[in-house]
Amino acid sequence: MNITFRQLRLFLALADTGSVSAAAKAMHVTQPTASMQLKEVAQSVGLPLYEVVGKKIYLTDVGKELATTARAVAQAWDGFAQNVDAIKGLSRGKLRVAVVSTAKYFMPRLIGSFCTRHPEIDVSLQILNRDGVVQRLRENLDDLYIMSMPPVDMDLGDEVFMPNPIVVIASTTDPLTKRKQVPLQALAERRFILREKGSGTRMAGDQFFRKQKFRPDVRLELGSNEAVKESVAGGLGVGLVSRHALHGLQKEHGVRVIDIEGFPLTSAWHIVHPASKKLSPLALAFKQHVLKEVS
Repeated sequence: MNITFRQLRLFLALADTGSVSAAAKAMHVTQPTASMQLKEVAQSVGLPLYEVVGKKIYLTDVGKELATTARAVAQAWDGFAQNVDAIKGLSRGKLRVAVVSTAKYFMPRLIGSFCTRHPEIDVSLQILNRDGVVQRLRENLDDLYIMSMPPVDMDLGDEVFMPNPIVVIASTTDPLTKRKQVPLQALAERRFILREKGSGTRMAGDQFFRKQKFRPDVRLELGSNEAVKESVAGGLGVGLVSRHALHGLQKEHGVRVIDIEGFPLTSAWHIVHPASKKLSPLALAFKQHVLKEVS
């Protein structure tokens, strides 16, 4: 097969964007040029790489395999370029980081302080729920991943860098906010507002409740900390959130941490990557920056 590196980059852009026009824009070429180049890639492989259904592009199995190969080649090349820059004493390149949604309360500051030291780098920050971050981790789409509950079925490079206490919150008008050391059973008659199943906060809460043989009466399952806080502030029930979602405070925007027996739950933030992945100089520098900044 005779496929150029630029054609591989173009096909990878197609796989990432799902659109020929978007891939063309990402690679700074015209759409006709992109279409012609992609046709040449398919002809070189000798099998269909994608199909268009309802104006949407779907990769074939061969196309998915080519995208995985192209990504590995692109990452290896980017790592080489960063190594050369490191030898020259430069810090250029692109850093890709995927974080779970609760980490948005502190990760931008860590990235900001890193960029202040390395102003020539570009950063791609993906903020998703835990399932989304784990999926990107499995597909090796980024340099580093930040989460509180790494998957246990993967061989990972994994370092804990900061506590992630899980707390119970109630409306500031709730009488429980004025009590100390409230037994868990006092919540048996309360309705709960929880994160969606699969989130790190929900997993930590479910594990604790199972251990205590306590079954929360769940009124709502919501996809963001903001939605949980607003629902609790509106008096719909008590909620479980990371203290980071309250910016580390006891009280915020109509909700307050309540002193429930067994809380805060012990959890932690992890910075992870596939164990077999060789980190680029930029990714390694950012990892060390995070570990140093929060120590």
